[in-house]
Amino acid sequence: MLIRTTLTIILLIAGCLAGQRARAAEVLTWEDCVKEALTNHPDLVAARARIDAARASRRIAASGLYPQLRASVSGRTSDRSGGDSDRADGEQSASYSSSISAEQLVFDKSKTSLEIKAAAANFRAAQYNYAATSATVRQRLRTAFVQLLKAQELLKITEEIAERRKENVEHVTLRYKAGREHRGSLLTAQANLRQAEYDVAQAKRLLTLSQRRLFKELGRTEPADVEAKGELQAGEYPPNEMDFLQIAESTPTVRSLRAGTEAARYRLESAKANYYPEISASASVGTSDSSFPPDEHEWSVGLSVSIPLYEGGRRKAQVAQARSELTQTYAEEASGRDEVILTIEERWTDLQDALENIAVQQQFFEAAEERAKIAQVQYSNGLITFDNWTIIEDDLVRVIKSFLNARADAVIAEANWLQAQGIILENIMH
Repeated sequence: MLIRTTLTIILLIAGCLAGQRARAAEVLTWEDCVKEALTNHPDLVAARARIDAARASRRIAASGLYPQLRASVSGRTSDRSGGDSDRADGEQSASYSSSISAEQLVFDKSKTSLEIKAAAANFRAAQYNYAATSATVRQRLRTAFVQLLKAQELLKITEEIAERRKENVEHVTLRYKAGREHRGSLLTAQANLRQAEYDVAQAKRLLTLSQRRLFKELGRTEPADVEAKGELQAGEYPPNEMDFLQIAESTPTVRSLRAGTEAARYRLESAKANYYPEISASASVGTSDSSFPPDEHEWSVGLSVSIPLYEGGRRKAQVAQARSELTQTYAEEASGRDEVILTIEERWTDLQDALENIAVQQQFFEAAEERAKIAQVQYSNGLITFDNWTIIEDDLVRVIKSFLNARADAVIAEANWLQAQGIILENIMH
C-alpha cells in the first residue's frame, strides 16, 4: 500500500512538472518577433549607429561655414638674473591678457559647400544602407520563423505517421500469426516503424535547431523553449507583368549606390577647389597688462589669403584619387543595379513557381489520402497484397511531407521576394 501511494505521489509530481514546462513555453507571433528584432538585432543596432556617425560627419562639415569663435586668457611671469653668483635677486616681470577672436571663411571656391553636399550624400547612403539591412534582417527573421512553424508541424506529422506505422505493424502481425502474411511483410512493416521513429527523433532535433536559429535573428543569446504561432500561408500574387527595372530603382540598395556616386562626384569637385585661394576675415578684442586683471584694451581686424604654391604634387594626387573613386562608384552602381534587377526577377520567378507548386502538392495529397483510406480497407479484407498496400502507405507519407515543404517554401519565397524589393522590417504589414 505504501509503495502504491509513493508511486502515485511521484506520478502526480511528474505530471505537475511536465505541465509547468508546457506552460513555460513562450509563444511568439510574427508581430512579436518583429518588435523584438527591431530593438535587439545587432545588425540593425550597427546600421543605426552608422546613420548617427554620418549625421555627425554632416554637422562637422557644415561647421566650416559658420564663424569660428575663440576665447583665451593667459598669464606669464619671467625672471632675469645677472651672471654674478653673489647676486640673489633678479628682475621679474609679469604679463596678463584676455581676448575673444572670430574668424569667418569668405571664399574657398565652394570647397566647404561641396564637402557638406558630399557628407549629406553619405548620410542618405547610410539611411539607405539601414533600409537594405532592415530588409535583409526581415528576410532572415521571416525564414527562421517559418522554419520553426514548419518544424513544429513536421513533428506532429511524424508522430502521427509513427502511430500509423505502429498500427500497421500490429495489423500485419495479426495476419502473420494467422498465416495470411509472410515474414518479409512483417519485417518490412517493422522497418517502416523504425524509420518513422527515427523521423520523429530527427524532427525533434530540427525543432531545437529552428528555435536556436530564431533566437539568433531576434538578437537573443540564451536558449529558451518557444513556440511560433502562425500559418504557413503566403499571400496572393497574380502572375502579372512586372517592371523589374522600375522596382530596382526604388530599392534601398540601388539608392545607396546612387548616393555613393553623388558623394564621390562632390569629393572630386572639392579636390579641384584646392587649387584656388582661401580667403578668411578675422577680428579680435581683448585686454592686456602687467597686473591682473588686465585693463588695457586692444582690438584688431584682418583679412588673410592663403594660396598653396607647392606641396609635392599632393593636390594633383588628390584630384586623381577622387576621379578614380568616382569612376569606381559609377561602375559599382551599374553592376549593383544589374545584380538587383536579376535578383528581383529570380525571386519573382521562384515565388510564382512555389505558389503553383502548392496547388499541385495539395492535389497529390488529397489523392494519396483517399487512396490510403481505400487501400486500408482493401488490405484488411484481403483484396490487395501487402506489397501494393505498403507502396500506397509510403506514397502517403512522402506526399504529406512534400505538401508541408511546398507550403513552407512558398512563404520563404515570399520573404525572398519582399527582401529583393527592399521591404523593411518596420513594414509589418508584409
